[in-house]
Amino acid sequence: MTTAFRIATLTDVRMMLDWAAAEGWNPGRADAEAFYATDPGGFFVAEVDGKLVAAISVVNHSDDFAFLGLYLCLPEYRGQGIGYALWTHALKHGENRTVCLDGVPEQEANYAKSGFVRTGQTRRFCGTLPAAQVSLPIASHFDTDTLTGLDYAANGYGRRRFLETWTDQHGSRKTVLLKRGDAISGFATARLCRQGCKIGPVVAPSADDAFGLVLQAAAALNQTEVIVDVPDHATGLTDVLREAGFVETFSTARMYRGSPPAMGETLHAIATMELG
Repeated sequence: MTTAFRIATLTDVRMMLDWAAAEGWNPGRADAEAFYATDPGGFFVAEVDGKLVAAISVVNHSDDFAFLGLYLCLPEYRGQGIGYALWTHALKHGENRTVCLDGVPEQEANYAKSGFVRTGQTRRFCGTLPAAQVSLPIASHFDTDTLTGLDYAANGYGRRRFLETWTDQHGSRKTVLLKRGDAISGFATARLCRQGCKIGPVVAPSADDAFGLVLQAAAALNQTEVIVDVPDHATGLTDVLREAGFVETFSTARMYRGSPPAMGETLHAIATMELG
């Protein structure tokens, strides 16, 4: 048996997301292109005798921050050390950056062996929204500078390459803007998924503003079945979602290898569990 690691192609990344869908992760319909554009060298696959059997991403968002995700291995190749060897190989791409991940709690001890420390959790909420008319403006590439600044203040790290694609207009992904006068004070991105619609990131001055953005982002895609991934410090949005009938379906451990960035109070929902 010959095992080899290599950088993934865009076609490979699409396959990785198909694997993720098979695991019940419900990725976005156009995630592959947006993810890959962020860091084309940050996706890796393992091949056994020429067959793709495992995958992972370590996406470098900036000079000091990376995000690990899409850690997958075909069931029949698990328990053979292939996935962990690919993990070790891919982490080198992050170099000396702080690396973050959202991991399932049962794997937390394994991630800790690689130097990852739990700092909190991300909770997934699912619910049904009433149909609404879109009254907020839709973002375009002309807003990238402003959205990058708001996102940096919310997350504590820069990820311009990601936001350039994520927040530009797309048939299955729309970003709505919260404005105070002529100034943008918040935004939220909705994306169509294999099932329903995920909203994130949500950056807003208050929890009520955040929920209004969630409602408007979903309306921009004519969706009512909504999923929102909320960091545990965003208790205000958690309360508002529960009041609206949303239920928590699962949570992940937010873990860092290196110094965690300082999240701001304006971050109410993350963009994705795969890229942060």
